[in-house]
Amino acid sequence: MSLLLQRAAKLITRNVLPTTTTSRCRYSVDAILGDGNEVLVERLEGPQKGITVLGLNRPAAKNSFSRGLVNTFSDILQDIKRDNGSRVVVLRSLTPGIFCAGADLKERKGMTTEETSEFVTQLRGLLISLEQLPMPVIAALDGAAMGGGLEMALACDIRTAATNAKMGLVETRLAIIPGAGGTQRLPRILSPSLAKELIFTARVFDGVEAKELGLVNHVVQQNESKDAAYQRALKIAEEILPNGPVGVRMAKLAVDKGMQVDLSTGYSIEEVCYAQVIPTKDRLEGLAAFAEKRKPVYKGE
Repeated sequence: MSLLLQRAAKLITRNVLPTTTTSRCRYSVDAILGDGNEVLVERLEGPQKGITVLGLNRPAAKNSFSRGLVNTFSDILQDIKRDNGSRVVVLRSLTPGIFCAGADLKERKGMTTEETSEFVTQLRGLLISLEQLPMPVIAALDGAAMGGGLEMALACDIRTAATNAKMGLVETRLAIIPGAGGTQRLPRILSPSLAKELIFTARVFDGVEAKELGLVNHVVQQNESKDAAYQRALKIAEEILPNGPVGVRMAKLAVDKGMQVDLSTGYSIEEVCYAQVIPTKDRLEGLAAFAEKRKPVYKGE
């Protein structure tokens, strides 16, 4: 194996293939978790089976990140990471008009310097876990996403937004900086110069402007149900569902890891990821379905 391939193999995390059976899910469609019913996990059925919806539900605090929410969310992500039945994750808010207001500043005010530092580290770890979920994650911004709320959306693979959704990395207004990955993700999504402008000015913009900037993939006119971005996210998830889940996961891994290295190493990462799909049953099913002129039935194996 060449040195580039060896380096690429090290960059690819272990156990990148999903398990061959769906892990036992602790959360059902009706399960509501967290202090004060803060997170709802819904596994869709019927033609949408394979879509897992995570709903933020902390309306009194505008879905802001408390210690309890961060801990609950972290546990949920660990469960979903091992779940072969979750092919696409959609992250939304169940609170009209708000996606996430960022950190819970009322709770933050009572924290010591050490506690604040520890909390920011935990929040950063949470968003890294979200970013590193093996399946695609789509953020639906039907309301305001400020500070850490926008950082959470940036940690997702795809973003949809309502035209009237407000967003911005506004931390410098509080004499701090984005501390949950925003200073690193935003320049990679936009450009370093534009990211600096948005962060330095703490500018707030709407969904239309976000689409023009390239920050969101799709912008939609808000509907009466106040869930237009969520409905658009579901349509994208439905487009992903018929495709081979192992192939989709490996494609995500190849892109994410390749963005972190030089182009030559990126090619090697792609080669390593491709090697993971060659021995799968899904690949053979895809070839058989093509030859038989039918839709493939992929099992993630």
